[in-house]
Amino acid sequence: MDLYALNPFANDPDRHAIWEMLVARDIEAFLACDWSMVEPDFAADRFMGVDGKASANPDEWRISFPTLETYSVSWLAGARDFAPRADIETARAGVFGATRLNEIEITGERALAHKKFNGKVEMKDGTFDVLDWQSVYTLARIEGAWKLTGFIGYLPYSMGS
Repeated sequence: MDLYALNPFANDPDRHAIWEMLVARDIEAFLACDWSMVEPDFAADRFMGVDGKASANPDEWRISFPTLETYSVSWLAGARDFAPRADIETARAGVFGATRLNEIEITGERALAHKKFNGKVEMKDGTFDVLDWQSVYTLARIEGAWKLTGFIGYLPYSMGS
C-alpha cells in the first residue's frame, strides 16, 4: 500500500471504517468510474445531498441530490469527465495527497465526518485540476455497519480549515 493511502485510524475500528469508506474506497471507485464500489456504503432510503455552491452562506446552499440516484448520476458524470484527462497513478497520488479526513465525531449510532480537499492534480495535458473544498458527511450505524445518510458538500475550504 502506498503511503498516501494509509488510514490514520488504525486503533479505532469505527473511525477506521468511516475513513476507508470516505477516502480510500471513494477515491478508488472514482478513479475507476465504478459506482458499484461505493453504492453499498449508502443508506439510500435516508440519503440527501446538499451542494454548498462553494459558498460560506447557507442561504445559497441547495438540495441538489434529493435521492441517491441523483447523486450517483452526478458522481459518475464527474468520474467519467475526469478519467480520460488523467493519468491514473498521478491522479491517485494527487487526490490522496489533497484529501484529509481527520475529524470524525461519533455519538451513539450517528457520525459526522469532515472531509477536506486542498491540492491539485496534474492532468495528462500538463494542466491542473484544483481541489479546494470541503464536505461534511452524516452517517448512521445500520445493522452494525456505517452507512452514509447525506452530506453538505462543495463548501469553500477556507471555512474552518
